[in-house]
Amino acid sequence: MIKRSSTPIIIDGVMDEGAWDEADVATDFYMVLPMDTSAAKVRTEIRMTYDDHNIYLIATCYYAMPGPYFVESLRRDFSFGKNDNFIYFMDPFDDQTNGYTFGANAAGAQWDGILYEGGKADLSWDNKWVSEVRNDEEKYVFEMALPFKTIRYKEGILEWGINFSRLDLRTTEKSAWAPVPRQFPTASLAYTGTLVWDQPPPAPGTNVSVIPYVLGKTSRDYITNTGPDYSPQIGADAKIAITSSLNLDLTINPDFSQVDVDRQVTNLDRFELFFPERRQFFLENGDLFGNYGYPTIRPFFSRRIGLGVPIRYGARLSGRINRNWRIGAMDMQTAPVEKLGLPAQNFAVMSIQRRVFSRSNISLLMVNKESIRYTPDPTDSLPDYSVYNRNIGMEYNLASSNNLWTGKALFLKSFSPGFKADDMVQSANLRYSSRNWTIEWQHDYVGKNFISEAGYVPRNNFIRLSPKISYNFFPTGEKILSHGPSLETNPAYKPNLEYTDNSTKIGYNISFRTRSSLKMYRSQDFVKILFKFDPTRSDKDSLDINTVHRWSSWGTEFVSKPQSMFTYGISTLYGGYYAGGSRFNVSADLGYRFQPYVNLSMTTSYNNLQMPMPWGNTVFWLIGPRVDVTMTNKLYFTAFMQYNQQTDNINLNTRFQWRFKPASDLFIVYTDNYLPEPFNVKSRALVVKFTYWISL
Repeated sequence: MIKRSSTPIIIDGVMDEGAWDEADVATDFYMVLPMDTSAAKVRTEIRMTYDDHNIYLIATCYYAMPGPYFVESLRRDFSFGKNDNFIYFMDPFDDQTNGYTFGANAAGAQWDGILYEGGKADLSWDNKWVSEVRNDEEKYVFEMALPFKTIRYKEGILEWGINFSRLDLRTTEKSAWAPVPRQFPTASLAYTGTLVWDQPPPAPGTNVSVIPYVLGKTSRDYITNTGPDYSPQIGADAKIAITSSLNLDLTINPDFSQVDVDRQVTNLDRFELFFPERRQFFLENGDLFGNYGYPTIRPFFSRRIGLGVPIRYGARLSGRINRNWRIGAMDMQTAPVEKLGLPAQNFAVMSIQRRVFSRSNISLLMVNKESIRYTPDPTDSLPDYSVYNRNIGMEYNLASSNNLWTGKALFLKSFSPGFKADDMVQSANLRYSSRNWTIEWQHDYVGKNFISEAGYVPRNNFIRLSPKISYNFFPTGEKILSHGPSLETNPAYKPNLEYTDNSTKIGYNISFRTRSSLKMYRSQDFVKILFKFDPTRSDKDSLDINTVHRWSSWGTEFVSKPQSMFTYGISTLYGGYYAGGSRFNVSADLGYRFQPYVNLSMTTSYNNLQMPMPWGNTVFWLIGPRVDVTMTNKLYFTAFMQYNQQTDNINLNTRFQWRFKPASDLFIVYTDNYLPEPFNVKSRALVVKFTYWISL
């Protein structure tokens, strides 16, 4: 039970307030890994209290053996498996589907995110709260204050779902207060315990926040010899709580220059690659908009908005009406780009979700992309753009009460000028996850004329089947945590059942008690070329349409234990390739840390393609060194360089961030792009941005 505090709480990592002596203690954690059949060996104690403004939590995390703690750095939203950490998961609607997660690593780096689909965490979400961590030889203590205005919850409800999770890398033990089967993450909301309030949580009252920014930018393009251009800019976001669980977000002239640059890859795929959304405005309740469908069938993908085009303004209403109903409505307006002939465009999305059974739901979605007052001119040389494109869809999400069965069934239809048949999508999957077995079936049908301009659907006109199965053994020895085989296949066909491609992979996976892992696999690939495609993506030549290509490959993946100061992950691939050729790939992620202040890392990939003429021998290097310096958990400096031989570009990005108050920042971002041979600068930009969160 959580009781109202009788004394003020100071967030300093010291449990010296009288309210903590009066609070109930949550202890007796259960082990999740390496085995979920016993009590945790590492001791953890949790106390919670509240007042009119905040929820307070203090976690005392005792060490089981002497030695240093293990963390990557002081940067927020760290990697769970590479840090000694304490995290808790909160379900303030007690619906076992959506919630929040907060915590810190042993050095004090903060972690916060939103939970969706029963236990998936989006750590890009960021909001106001404060915490402090204190360390000594026996333990570390994490203390935090979470404003009621930061989260959304149902007024009057007396029970919330909650769980606490602890990872201790010295013992490699993962534990949780409410027991969680080992095959599921501790974020699984199906396995939360109950937080009982001594009285209903206080209403947050007036909850309006305004986040203005001012920005100065200078840039120069050395290819066209234009600039330097100086462009001051102002804008603002606003958050207005309609109720304690329904929020209105507004933005005017938004800017996202401080968002991390995308991690480059060598693209040898036939279809468009996916890069995740990181912009804050689109993240809260983002599952209501962006989680319809599957990773390769998304009717709405927010990164389509503002892609090289300025956003003028936008509004987003999202949240819960009650325990069973959630709604989302978004409207975004972009500016025209005259030199491209691109008109102003409007993006509108509406979503409604109804909870059914214990943890399942049914959702309806409508997406509309429309060009404003646009009439194509057939006499000019500018590209033509669509007048409008619309998608409507319905989705059923299955989640059993114990999480053993999960699945999804999806139906979509698109609308564009001129009626076209075969413009629908039907897809479904069903997954069974027990301690030993994981069995999954999925099928997809995407019609030839289905169009999703505001979504991510890189391929159409196909039927695909995707069965998967794996089994895990759990030996009693001291070195191996689990091991077992896996098998998956992905045959694809045209709607007339003409066989077009497949990748079948059989593998063996080993997880060690040190938290290192090894995967070995053999794959067999078949591709029938349906459109012009250069297998090197370097403008050499295209494969002939309707030619058939078959090959087999061997691959390995190894990830080292996170306790070492030097960590690494290495993957290899060797086998055939298109046109009877071969491909050899080695990729590595290397890291060395001077914890908790400096983290050095290097991402590298080498691809060697041996093919007949006109392609011949093609080599692609991808090299990305990175330096993270975290002076405190509020002061960061990052320098990140990426050399991509395939795109013939070197990118340098440096970012300084000072979080001088919760959710208020000063950013200084410097970006260079270079041509590798000869080594000449292509473009250069400097941005200074100041944001300030004002609560009204």
